[in-house]
Amino acid sequence: MKLGAANYLIKPADIDDISEKIQEAFEKRQTIREQTHDRKAYFKKLKVRLGVGLLAAFMLPYAAFFGYFQFQFSKTLKDTGRLNLEALSNSQKNTIDLFLQERVANIFTLFHSADFSLNPSQNKMQTYLHDLRQVDDAFIDVGFLNTQGIQTGYAGSFPYLKDKNYSDESWFKILLNQKRHYYISNIYLGFREKPHFTIAVRQIIDGNPYIMRSTLDPDKFYMFLRSISRGKEVESALINKEGLFQIVDPDRGELLGKSDYIPPENIESGVTEINKNGDSILIGYAWLKETPWALVVRQPLKIAHAGMYESRRMMSIILVIIFLGIAAGIWVANSRLITHAQGAAEKSDELRHQLFHASKLASVGELATGVAHEINNPLAIIVATSGVIRDMLNPEFNLNPSPEEIVKEIDTIDSAAFRARTITKQLLAFGRKNEPKLIPCNVNHILDDIMSGLKEREFKVADIEIIREYDPGLPEIMLDHDQIRQVFFNLINNAGDAICGPGKITITTIRSDEDIHITIKDTGKGMSPRQLGEIFNPFFTTKEVGKGTGLGLSVSLNIVESLGGTIDVQSLEGAGSSFTVSFPIRRL
Repeated sequence: MKLGAANYLIKPADIDDISEKIQEAFEKRQTIREQTHDRKAYFKKLKVRLGVGLLAAFMLPYAAFFGYFQFQFSKTLKDTGRLNLEALSNSQKNTIDLFLQERVANIFTLFHSADFSLNPSQNKMQTYLHDLRQVDDAFIDVGFLNTQGIQTGYAGSFPYLKDKNYSDESWFKILLNQKRHYYISNIYLGFREKPHFTIAVRQIIDGNPYIMRSTLDPDKFYMFLRSISRGKEVESALINKEGLFQIVDPDRGELLGKSDYIPPENIESGVTEINKNGDSILIGYAWLKETPWALVVRQPLKIAHAGMYESRRMMSIILVIIFLGIAAGIWVANSRLITHAQGAAEKSDELRHQLFHASKLASVGELATGVAHEINNPLAIIVATSGVIRDMLNPEFNLNPSPEEIVKEIDTIDSAAFRARTITKQLLAFGRKNEPKLIPCNVNHILDDIMSGLKEREFKVADIEIIREYDPGLPEIMLDHDQIRQVFFNLINNAGDAICGPGKITITTIRSDEDIHITIKDTGKGMSPRQLGEIFNPFFTTKEVGKGTGLGLSVSLNIVESLGGTIDVQSLEGAGSSFTVSFPIRRL
């Protein structure tokens, strides 16, 4: 098969294209000159207008802001104090909840000691108490209760509590019946006639409930509460739902005494204001999660707002200084700023033109290098093969000059020439922007047309499974049938070339909102991040030498973008690649 010389000649249409580009370049240069002249006039006007306008535009809002700040400060002062107190009460509440959780965990750990027994000895109970006090000296004693509520093991300051029956105690009944595996009681007197509270933990052993309990000293708990309130200028206390003090400063009240304020149970946290002896007092509260107690935090209003008044005075002084400084700075710096901006704009234009010119030169050089490399390969094959034919016709080399052998060599020459022609055609397709011929197309039918027949048999022989996952409800969209067929053909070929040995190619079509997405996914060798950044560059290929020109994806991208679509690529080395082509759905 012969190749026509017309395929390698410069056509008149190409000369027209070059002339048009020269004319466009001249028009762009003239436009740049006009833009430069207009820019100078613009900056002259800007110097005059900005000097007056900027001062007025800045001063008026700034003055309005200053007045609004003074007015709004008084209004928001009380809200700020409330928010601070509420945040403080919530923070302390969380700390107390965490303290109680840790004490529960300390007691629960006793069940999991290495030598735990359902009949603990006195020495073992003493060891339990020692371990608890090592963690926190608030623990007073420790006891172990059997399923009947009898305290069969005890260690502490009240030895007569051993073998006591707690089955009628409220905390014991609640613990057995509630879902939670632990219970924290209110402050009560109990058998010892002294204020204390109990933390009891339930453990199911062989289907029976056993309880480990310990009492804690409220005075030690108060010291903990006082430590987390230190430096906050507040008074903190804990009360139960009935308003009885569970933890309180001895100077303010006594344990189990009545509080003068009881927070609402249906609100988790908040702040209120009360008057007492002519003084306004802010009270913040927050209900604990571990036990039905409320943390109540008190702070006199004059203390809560003292820092804010000082802040307002300092901020007023600072705002006045800033006001005067900025006004003077605007007046002095305006002229210099405009001058520098004009110079920077002119230099930016010059650099942009230089960069654009250098970029064009670099692109031309890179493109020329790729063309030379790709064209030289088939030319080298043609030269070498023609030399072989000459040697075959030379009797001195004693080669077989039969027509069959010569035809084989000519076929090699034809193959190389066709490869050169293919590169030339793809390069022209890459460089030219041909207007697409839009017709209604169904992408499912186009994909089936590509895969039917020879292509599907070729993949079957190569042990590559084709999986079709089509959306049957895809609407027809306006595409150039031949061009989009070329795109899909290139992507499917690339997917097959990326698979070494058995593999899968999954072709998926789906509609998403106003777009159609076509995904071609393979289980091939994948690509590195560096390769992903270069796959759409002309003459870049991941295939072996002689198996690809490196123009297929460049041409495909041009076609897809000319049709208003996009190509998205995802790939991982060793895990395959996925190419997704998306097109907007246009009305026919």
